[in-house]
Amino acid sequence: MSVPAISTSVGSFYLSRSQCRSSSRGLPRRSLMAIRSGAVSVAPILTNLQKDCATPFPVLRHVADAMATDMRNGLAIDGGSDLKMILSYVDTLPTGNEKGLFYALDLGGTNFRVLRVQLGGKEERVIDTEFEQVSIPQDLMFGTSEQLFDFMASGLAKFSQKEGGKFHLPSGRTREIGFTFSFPVRQLSIDSGILMKWTKGFAVSGTPGKDIVACLNEAMGRLGLEMRVSALVNDAVGTLAGARYWDDDVMVAVILGTGTNACYVERTDAIPKQKGQVSSSGRTIINTEWGAFSSGLPLTVYDNEMDAASINPGEQIFEKTISGMYLGEIVRRVLLKMAQAGDLFGKSVPEKLFSPFILRTPDLCAMQQDNSDDLQSVGSILYNVAGLETNLSARKIVVEVCDTIVKRGGRLAGAGIVGILQKMEEDSKGLIFGKRTVVAMDGGLYENYPQYRKYLQEAVTELLGTEISRNVVIEHSKDGSGIGAALLAAANSKYPHDI
Repeated sequence: MSVPAISTSVGSFYLSRSQCRSSSRGLPRRSLMAIRSGAVSVAPILTNLQKDCATPFPVLRHVADAMATDMRNGLAIDGGSDLKMILSYVDTLPTGNEKGLFYALDLGGTNFRVLRVQLGGKEERVIDTEFEQVSIPQDLMFGTSEQLFDFMASGLAKFSQKEGGKFHLPSGRTREIGFTFSFPVRQLSIDSGILMKWTKGFAVSGTPGKDIVACLNEAMGRLGLEMRVSALVNDAVGTLAGARYWDDDVMVAVILGTGTNACYVERTDAIPKQKGQVSSSGRTIINTEWGAFSSGLPLTVYDNEMDAASINPGEQIFEKTISGMYLGEIVRRVLLKMAQAGDLFGKSVPEKLFSPFILRTPDLCAMQQDNSDDLQSVGSILYNVAGLETNLSARKIVVEVCDTIVKRGGRLAGAGIVGILQKMEEDSKGLIFGKRTVVAMDGGLYENYPQYRKYLQEAVTELLGTEISRNVVIEHSKDGSGIGAALLAAANSKYPHDI
């Protein structure tokens, strides 16, 4: 998602008399009547939408409390709540003492990234980094496991051959790699995990039910590439590790992009389902898989219809309410209802508007950045993307719809963050809210959508109060998951850190 981050004020639903006059110049009287009747005919739809999407304090409070409760239930027993609360087996976090050359491979969608980092310990920290991004051919997304992993291993091999300059491996060592794999995995240890299912448009045969680290190691072996995976993580865990390398106060990481997830640092004695497994540090990172949360969310008929038409109905409800993949689709469904209910967008409904997911979240963001008097960018986007011919009145209503959906998403995400912090605070008795605590954020939605960020922060402040919220720092950690995986490879290296 890439859109300019420019602040804006969202136009109100009703037009002033001067705005009506300026927008109506040159229009015949019959057109003026159509504009006004169109706005009136959709007014109840907008009013009901704003009512159903409202997130007043009691709703936010319920969501935060329910998130904390679901976290506890998920830690008590597998299947205890909507939240899977997956053990990451990351018991050793980067300290800054790490030295040496480490690699990362980050597979999260239709591209994968390869990265290397030279670490210099406490004094020099990160000496240098390099990375490359490789597009995955469409046919490999539907091919065999061997084909996909051979392709990634080949990209990694080509990248490693360019190693030089400040990058050097001490003699007698094997290159170690952190593998960021952002698909559902049942983690078995820090360096092994079973793929549960492919998502994000992948349908690779022969991988579900297999250890994905073994798949990568075998592919590297077939190429004669001497590397070993020393850490398997998802993007949220990688982001937390990458941010914590620079700041010991980082306790939570949240991904808000196409999809969403959150993880946090948990005490091992607060995980009943761990069944006696020992961590040398007394803590570990828990992957909440919070996209599956569903308790007390303010949902609309548009959410329910979108969910029913999805490939996973009844699942990932929180993700479908707050993440970038779905915000545009919810708005499209509202606009389709408006187009069918009145003549706000003309006498006929454009064929394009019936196409699911044609309106994307970057389109919403671009429309909300339009500060012009006539909302020309809004009109252009609606015409080019959805085939909608609009006047100023219609454009203002569309911006109101965008703001309503985005405001709900941002505020619910903020309530979810407070729920995680609240659970940690209840267990630690003052060690979270009583001192500086950092939440590391990554993902294109959070990075590029200023209104979403604002609504998220406002909800956190509203729930925690001004004084406590001063101690909670919500900080962007750009591209943290890749370097985080390399740092976790270093932290879990089989070699000592003093070389």
